[in-house]
Amino acid sequence: MLNNDPLSRVLYIDLSRRSYSIQNRPDLFEAGVGGSGVAIRLLEEECPAGLDPTSPENPIIFAVGPLVGMFPLGSKAIAMFKSPHTGNLGESHAGGRSAVAIRMAGYGAIVIRKGSPTPVYVVIEGDKVYFRDASALWGLNSAYTAGTIMRQNEEGSGMRTIMRIGRAGEQGVSYASVITETYRHFGRLGLGAVFGSKKMKGLVISGQRSLPVVDKRAYRTLYDEIYKTATESELMKKYHQLGTAMNVLPLNAIGALPTRNLQQGSFEGADQISGERLAQDYLGRRVACAHCPVACIHLAAIRYPYPNDPYFYKTSMIGYDHEPIFAVGSLLGGTDIRGLFQLLDEAEVLGLDVMSMGVTLAWATEAMQRGLISVKETDGLTLDWGNYAAYVEAAKRIVNQPNDFYRAMARGAEKAASIYGGLDFALTFGSNEMPGYHTGPAGHLGYFTGARHSHLDSAGYSVDQKAIAKGEALTAEGIASSLLEEERWRQVLTSLVICLFARGIYTPEVVQKTLAAVGFDRSIEDLHTFGADTLHRKYAFKIREGFDPATMRIPKRIMETPSPAGPFDEELLRKVIALYNAKV
Repeated sequence: MLNNDPLSRVLYIDLSRRSYSIQNRPDLFEAGVGGSGVAIRLLEEECPAGLDPTSPENPIIFAVGPLVGMFPLGSKAIAMFKSPHTGNLGESHAGGRSAVAIRMAGYGAIVIRKGSPTPVYVVIEGDKVYFRDASALWGLNSAYTAGTIMRQNEEGSGMRTIMRIGRAGEQGVSYASVITETYRHFGRLGLGAVFGSKKMKGLVISGQRSLPVVDKRAYRTLYDEIYKTATESELMKKYHQLGTAMNVLPLNAIGALPTRNLQQGSFEGADQISGERLAQDYLGRRVACAHCPVACIHLAAIRYPYPNDPYFYKTSMIGYDHEPIFAVGSLLGGTDIRGLFQLLDEAEVLGLDVMSMGVTLAWATEAMQRGLISVKETDGLTLDWGNYAAYVEAAKRIVNQPNDFYRAMARGAEKAASIYGGLDFALTFGSNEMPGYHTGPAGHLGYFTGARHSHLDSAGYSVDQKAIAKGEALTAEGIASSLLEEERWRQVLTSLVICLFARGIYTPEVVQKTLAAVGFDRSIEDLHTFGADTLHRKYAFKIREGFDPATMRIPKRIMETPSPAGPFDEELLRKVIALYNAKV
């Protein structure tokens, strides 16, 4: 079937020559299925060993999976590249319309090679590719404005997505994001900087193909079953009602909410920045990704007065989730909601990954308190917990980079701490800044061992929480086994590509049925084998590019601040890392 399915087509774009070609690769998709499985295989083909990730030669691969556009919550696109932030595997996932637009345009993957000599944005309309001059867009103060101009310039048809970078990507900030639509991102690990190194301001993709179904009656029945589960079960209702911001109060209650650069595990102002408080006082709208009935994207409506006119306001719609609330809320010790959202909005305008920005600012705040840096380094800014006016200015300077300090901050917390001191409290894992969970050793080990150094790799925080609930002691062998099993299965889901919020719906049995409905004959055993192989390929790429699990820096702060799962030490962490990597 794949020979007739647009999923098997790969679009290759050469920015230096302003040329493109389309290849049918059924072999690639039979082996890699889609998404992460296909993207890592293409990265192996396209990325030479030892390549400088800031070079225009760094390839960008977008890939979608066989369930995209076919089943509910099949809504994610995978981007893979060599990360300028960590120096090895870069993998970022985004919702919105990107995945469905790529599929409707007639592709399972897009490979972007080399770089443009001048600023450009690329337009993909089905089988046609156009290269537009982006000189007038380069250097704009707002990524929003660039997106608006691209939207107005391109008529398009069918399902359309607009990806673009802000000035952070243009300036090579190693954790610059790519904004897709308005409220979704390829956020982590610096895809925006790779766009910038290629002089590619944006990517517009549209298409209106139909997708083949093997057995229409069986497909309809299965679709309805999944749709009903997604819309009627308690499993997904929480995401619709409060979104992931629901995590703030429960994590705070058990002492797992990182506060003031993880000097504490609970925040006295948690009520003021909780999902409940934000929904009650600020929620303006809920938005869903394409082909998703859940609508977990929550937007706050914030009114800001214009200068010198007390009766004239600008209303901004600003997206929020648990990770942004943690990163610029509790971690920075702030409860000023307007200031918090102004900092989030500035990160959007500039095109910065909010988690990396927040963790880096938290390190800088503590470093200033300890006397490791002064107003000389910060260019006159006094960084205090909750001082959002200073944080907004610091975010701008991370992008503008007026001195050596901000050039280091533009590389992240680990780089800055390696120069100015404070590595013990620089909250990075494999050079990637931490997410918002301090549940115990398994949570942090998930960040250490995950291929993306992300909480979404293996959900280590859940391992901690289950052990806490059962009153069980965690062992090195148990943690390593749980993390490895979970991450292997998630490779299957991110190859389909299914939103990981729906992992409880897409059990192995359901996945097998959905794949059969779209022409993939896979046993459950085959799926588990595929997941293990995909993870192994990712790790092989990381190690090829210089990643060494045994020498990863472990920040002392994570062991100093009490966690709900109890105390742990570096010996336990090193043992789990060794066990995990011996089997991966």
